[in-house]
Amino acid sequence: MADIKDAGIQYDDFVDITDKVCPLTFVKAKVSIDELDDGQVLAIRMNDGEPVQNVPRSLKEEGHKVLKLFDNEDGTYTLFVKKVEDE
Repeated sequence: MADIKDAGIQYDDFVDITDKVCPLTFVKAKVSIDELDDGQVLAIRMNDGEPVQNVPRSLKEEGHKVLKLFDNEDGTYTLFVKKVEDE
């Protein structure tokens, strides 16, 4: 299993949504990123499949910046997202 430190990205908060299913994966990710300050980075651990397809796209549509999708090599991924405040 890869360590998310290997992704080389500093993050301010971490949330594990591997126990959630769509659409709750996005809801949990959105609530977590909404709690951050503008410019902070959230690391989101999620299962492969629907979450990997939907959560990054949905957060991007919300205006946040997807920095990296890191393969943890255990059937999960960690998504790094930078919060961008609404203009």
